[in-house]
Amino acid sequence: MRRICKADESDPGGFIALLKAVVVPRPIAWVSTVSEDGVPNLAPHSFFTVASQLPPVVQFTSIGHNDSLRNATGTGEFVISLANRAMFEQINATGTNYPPEVDEFEAVGVGAEPSELVTPPRVAGSPVAIECVTAQTVEFEHSVVVFGRVVAIAVDQAVLDGDHPDISRLEPLARLGRDEWSEVGRVLRAARIVYEG
Repeated sequence: MRRICKADESDPGGFIALLKAVVVPRPIAWVSTVSEDGVPNLAPHSFFTVASQLPPVVQFTSIGHNDSLRNATGTGEFVISLANRAMFEQINATGTNYPPEVDEFEAVGVGAEPSELVTPPRVAGSPVAIECVTAQTVEFEHSVVVFGRVVAIAVDQAVLDGDHPDISRLEPLARLGRDEWSEVGRVLRAARIVYEG
């Protein structure tokens, strides 16, 4: 027997918690931006994925109108650094709701390094950074999806196996339900089956 929960019932918080607990694991966009006043911002967003291959576009969702959204739309740029296991505590700490005038890189002790093509800095300790220009946004009441056209990817050579990132070296984190996070477990490999009808 299944329990049925409906989106129009009186407990929207419980419904969303259930949704986030079953759409798992969710990769984390560790988004760095710079405000129009020049203040760096760094925050994790767990609604994140690749939106398009050609052109290359990624997306993250801002829950509410937060600093990441304001900065990405105000300046037209953002960077997504890979949220890796080695930086777990700092990633979690940058989820704190600091006021806009606080530089999260400084507040949490995260090293920053210049990006190649955009103004927001990359996270120095992250093995991968995806540099983006803001392409468009789509608003759904309390949430805003931010689409970024990827203009550069910086990859630490230490995580490469030849020219391909090794998942065991990347050590990406993901979000689950509640206050739960996960690491990559067993990796299954299978070639795509080609139809020969």
